[in-house]
Formats: sequence, structure tokens, C-alpha cells
Amino acid sequence: MLEINDLHVSVGDRQILKGLNLKVAAGEVAAIMGPNGTGKSTLSYVIAGREGYSITRGEILLNGVNLLNLPPHLRAANGVFLAFQYPVEIPGVACMQFLKAAMNAQRRSRGEDEINTPEFMKQVREESEKLKINNEMLRRPLNSGFSGGEKKRMEILQMALLQPKLSILDETDSGLDIDALKTVSEGVNSLRRPDRAFLIITHYQRLLDYIKPDTVHVMAQGRIQKSGGAELALELEKHGYQDYISNEAA
Repeated sequence: MLEINDLHVSVGDRQILKGLNLKVAAGEVAAIMGPNGTGKSTLSYVIAGREGYSITRGEILLNGVNLLNLPPHLRAANGVFLAFQYPVEIPGVACMQFLKAAMNAQRRSRGEDEINTPEFMKQVREESEKLKINNEMLRRPLNSGFSGGEKKRMEILQMALLQPKLSILDETDSGLDIDALKTVSEGVNSLRRPDRAFLIITHYQRLLDYIKPDTVHVMAQGRIQKSGGAELALELEKHGYQDYISNEAA
């Protein structure tokens, strides 16, 4: 489903990704772990199409389509979803207004009819109940005054409504207490499908206790250095990233 080949990315004079290769199959949950500053978030932003990055070589294929040839809104329409580490607040834009606008924007990009209000309300009600999002929260401006857990639940609600092919979670466990972590993880697990893939970026094995990965990749020096099964996350939790940091310093 996702295939990244020889990806080189720079910001100004600094090269961050240095020939990164990665494959994630349909139905797979892949975790990327690694030390700070190695480019994990950069990878997520480049896949989603954030400005400010210079791609000097390589390709990012989603079901055979090179995402680097598409603007961000068409990447989203093709099924890319990025859950941010720190979701932004948008005062003045109600959650319901934002959710419906996002769904219809993607539908228009795909040449589909816009969703009608009764069907939209039905879908929001069903998915918000699973994530313990109440009506009062849905009436508030998007993320405005939300706790960390509320912001993350709102992003998972967006994911559930948009039904992406590839969901990227950039340190979505950051700032979550154990109850919020469980709720968010349950929401992610409910969205696992044979035709959908997840790329989970995290520093810690804790999140992977709740969202079981099929594969774990260690990222350092701007590349994937090692890949394995879920046991690799346990190894990293035990021994840390010292070997990879040493290699990076060498």
C-alpha cells in the first residue's frame, strides 16, 4: 500500500532524511521508533504534504500513486490522514462545522455528492459515542480549551468519519493519561481493516501495549536502520536507543 523509495529530504542546508526506504502493506500497523531529532515527524509531514521541506530525491507511493506529485488536499482525498502530535486550536469554528466541511471537501475532490445533514449527524453520533465524546464537546470551537485527551479523541473521530486508507499517528500518545490513552487506542483499533494501513510514530513502547503493531522499524541517521516484529519495541524499551545514537554520532 505505502512504498517509500530512496527518500531524501532537507530543510535549508540540513539534510534530515537520507535515503529512507519503507514499505507498509494493506492491513498492516507499522510502528516507527527512534531517538529525538532523527526525522520521524519530518517523515509524517512530508507524506502529508506540509510545506517547508525540500525533497531532493525519491518517491512516496500510495497504491501506486506518487504522492509527491499531489498537493496536500489531493493526498487527503487519496486517503492520507495525519494525526498531529499537538493538534491546533481553531477558535470560532465549531467542531460539527469543521467535521462536515472536511467530509464534504474530500467528497468533492473525489467527485462524490456531499453528505446530507441527517446522514452526517447519524455518523457523528455513532462514532462519537465510541470515543466518549459528548454533545457539549461537539458544540465547542475545534480544540479550543480542550485537554490533551480531548484533542486526541477529536482527531480519532475525524479519522473514523473520513475513513482514510493510510493513517499516520505522530506521537499521538504525547501528554495522554492512561484513561485517555486507552480510549484513543480503542478508537484506532476499531478502525483496523484489511484494506487500511497505519503508521504509528512513537518514542515509547507504552502505546504499543494498546495498539499492537505488526512491524516495528527503528529510525536513525535519517534512515530505517532495523525492522522486526512487536518484540523489537520491547527490546528498545529495555535497552534504549544508545546504540543508534552512538552510530549517529560516529
